[in-house]
Amino acid sequence: MKKYFLLAVAVLLVSCKEEKEKPKVTYDSAAKAKTETPKPDSSSVAIADLPVQITGTDYLIHPIGDIRIYDKKYDSGSSASSDVSYRISNYSEFEITGYLRNMKFQAKGSDSLTVLTDKPVLIQSASYLKAFADKGKPQLLVYTLSDMDTNKDGKIDAADIKSLYISTVSGERFTKLSPDMWELIDWRLVEQRDRLYFRTIEDANKNGEFDKEDLVHYSYVDLGEKEWKAVAYQPI
Repeated sequence: MKKYFLLAVAVLLVSCKEEKEKPKVTYDSAAKAKTETPKPDSSSVAIADLPVQITGTDYLIHPIGDIRIYDKKYDSGSSASSDVSYRISNYSEFEITGYLRNMKFQAKGSDSLTVLTDKPVLIQSASYLKAFADKGKPQLLVYTLSDMDTNKDGKIDAADIKSLYISTVSGERFTKLSPDMWELIDWRLVEQRDRLYFRTIEDANKNGEFDKEDLVHYSYVDLGEKEWKAVAYQPI
């Protein structure tokens, strides 16, 4: 009995290790990740949260996501049911977070909705650059999201590479700032220079993971320019 128990534990540990070490990038299919669109999940049900109006702006933002279903098991083990969550986003401190499939924008005095993108994405955060707007500058949103199925598991989710995007508060000029296949580390607004700084990491050794052997890149975007373009710089 003890022998079988130890064997079961060993199998469980190996399974957990394999799951943990699942790469973010599958390079034999990385080229296809840019061109192939994952098929929609037929089991998912799209839903919108109640709209958010960021203070100081004239637009309502409608977060769009999927209904989440959680399995619930009873102690008896004889029956089970499912809990359904209709909440797909959170809003606090000028930031919308969640696992969003899209966003729609509605101007003050209008009933028309404008969609952010027609491409499959998973938006994890949308941050309003309040300090920049308070200086009389354009009202902008910065997004962290996944836009490619980089691990080729047939879906775009939080297990894929995260990228950096920007748009106006109306959802227009939706622009990618970070390079394809480079993982976003973090970003920061530097108010004194009207610049958005960010770091990305390149999987230089092509092992499918982001680790100390890879290359960290430093970039900034001049938000006051007509065209948002990432500029590389070398602090070290």
